[in-house]
Amino acid sequence: MSVLRLVSSVARRAPHSSILGRRGYAEATDKIKLSLAIFTSTDVVQVNLSAATGDMGILANHVPSIEPLRPGLVEVIEGAGSSKKWFVSGGFATVHPNNKLTVNAIEAAPLESFSSEAIRANLQEAQKVLSGNGSEEDKAEARIEADVYEALQHALGTK
Repeated sequence: MSVLRLVSSVARRAPHSSILGRRGYAEATDKIKLSLAIFTSTDVVQVNLSAATGDMGILANHVPSIEPLRPGLVEVIEGAGSSKKWFVSGGFATVHPNNKLTVNAIEAAPLESFSSEAIRANLQEAQKVLSGNGSEEDKAEARIEADVYEALQHALGTK
């Protein structure tokens, strides 16, 4: 018997409840284990992030999934009224079984470290390149920069 058939026959015979466990809704006292560059195995109440499919909030007992991140805000809610916000330029969020979340970000910085004026100036510069006669490569880089600066403006609540 091949290894694949052996493994699949064992999996079919195993009771599903022991493999997946029982799922339910998150309670206010439930915590999810977060791994982020700033946090290492820290228990938090909720993590809000900018997924490619839309903004989402991750609580304990969330369905396991892998989500690509777009440039945007990651908000970590540690407890009652206590939250920290970072801007990420992209990456992936992986929701594991057993209340564990891993956020792999390309770049991340505390939201308060950004200047609205610098963002506005850099966005204008990227838009000049986009509307100019530069190469396609320069325009592609400028489009990415403009997308990130627009997401930063949105995260800061400025226009």
